[in-house]
Amino acid sequence: MSDTAAGLLQVGLLVALLAAVYRPLGGYMAHVYTTEKDSRVERGTYKLLGVDAKAEQTWAVYARSAIAFSAVGVLLLYLIQRLQSHLPLSLGLPNVEPGLAFNTAASFVSNTNWQSYSPEVTMGHLVQFAGLAVQNFLSAAVGITVAVVVIRGFARSTTDRLGNFWVDLVRTVLRILLPIAVVGGLVLVATGVVQNFSGGHEVTSVIGQSQTLPGGPVASQEVIKELGTNGGGFYNANSGHPFENPNGLSNLFEIFLLLLIPVCLTRTFGLMVKDKRQGYAILGVMGTLWAAFTFAATFFENQGAGTATQAAGAAMEGKETRFGEWASALFATSTTGTSTGAVNSAHDSFTPLGGGTALFHMMLGEVTPGGTGTGLYGMLVLAVLTVFVAGLMVGRTPEYLKKKITAREMKLVSLYILATPTVVLVGASLAMGLATARASIFNTDSPHGFSEVLYAFTSAGNNNGSAFGGLSANIPFYNTALGLVMLLGRFVPIVIVLALAGSFAQQQPVPVNEGTLPTHKALFVTMLVGVVIVVTGLTYFPALTLGPLAEGL
Repeated sequence: MSDTAAGLLQVGLLVALLAAVYRPLGGYMAHVYTTEKDSRVERGTYKLLGVDAKAEQTWAVYARSAIAFSAVGVLLLYLIQRLQSHLPLSLGLPNVEPGLAFNTAASFVSNTNWQSYSPEVTMGHLVQFAGLAVQNFLSAAVGITVAVVVIRGFARSTTDRLGNFWVDLVRTVLRILLPIAVVGGLVLVATGVVQNFSGGHEVTSVIGQSQTLPGGPVASQEVIKELGTNGGGFYNANSGHPFENPNGLSNLFEIFLLLLIPVCLTRTFGLMVKDKRQGYAILGVMGTLWAAFTFAATFFENQGAGTATQAAGAAMEGKETRFGEWASALFATSTTGTSTGAVNSAHDSFTPLGGGTALFHMMLGEVTPGGTGTGLYGMLVLAVLTVFVAGLMVGRTPEYLKKKITAREMKLVSLYILATPTVVLVGASLAMGLATARASIFNTDSPHGFSEVLYAFTSAGNNNGSAFGGLSANIPFYNTALGLVMLLGRFVPIVIVLALAGSFAQQQPVPVNEGTLPTHKALFVTMLVGVVIVVTGLTYFPALTLGPLAEGL
């Protein structure tokens, strides 16, 4: 079988698997967030937390709860790292230094999972599974709960109550993430992913040198790393390491995991607003953009750039031979489109336009299909913008899902759209203007060096976590700057989108008439695709011309 045929078969199988679980999982998640019944374990958890499960919150209280919970998470994860040498299963590793500990805590709590360190020589087993893996569950759950609130904002009317953060959080972890993670972890173990508490195995390399291969609870962290669109690897090579991703089957399953919840949440959205066609429309936009970027990345990597790669037939530098160009490009597209950040190849070694494709994909705002929850609410914000633009074109008050889009809603939409680009571009500008930050760039004599810095801040601001490499980020400036960008890029949009949900929930639904724009048809899908690309292009195009476009051309 040719590489092309095998690659197309892999993409087809992935789409078929997602289609098979779309209806049951999407329907199940809708039931989780609409049922009034609590399990015994949930009731016990609420009692322990001192939560009244029947008391719903306004958007402002919900936002304060989410931010306070995350702030405590940052503090606890920071302390665990700083006290590592005094904890069991530390493997003799020292305490993590303050700057790196802050950066890592901000990274994992914000669902970014940016790693400025080599995990296997920095973090002991306890920090890995009790600190990082736990935050993989909790940060993913926070994103999903916010998406559910946005859906309720469209589904409810004349109310300021949007649910209870603690109830949504507990249900998300216990009913959705944990069950899938248990089954998925067993599948990963079956494919060869490591799961133990070994401190390491002494082996002799092919050139006769002794080497220690560290083991650990890898599969249990790997599954939630992908399922929760987190991305932080147990090893420095991430999903390119054979202990995390041993073969083609595990690779396909990991891609399936990172796409699973973001894709199925569109079904949940359609069911909760009582119009399944709306969910299909949003999925159509996400799928169209994902397919386009997958094609572009695969094309650029298979074509190569330059004499050496063209002579070799493809750009294989930085890629695992067990995956090849097709599986590497598919993983790169899926991970940069879902805010996952996991990698099975070195994006820094992609062709200039191939790496630029991954960078631009993140710049879309992680909405294709986006992270767990973040992708859906980000796309819904862009849908509101699209309806507003369409309303201006025909000269009438725009409406989306029977809710009017007034000046208040558009102010919030504008703030949401500007928030992430602001922190990304300001951060990258500061890095290029400071001598200490520029000294960390290895490729100082080419546009590729600027691409590495721009990629780092884009990854942090969009809560992706993948890296180009070629940038020594474990210095005080980058640890602090990227940590702040990750927190701002996560929680400022959350507050804004919750305020938007609260504004819609207070409205009285308006009746559909002949002037209402149908938001479930191909015309709206096409317009929304255009808005996603144009808004992103106008924002980031000048920066892209200085980096990957200049290098590629």
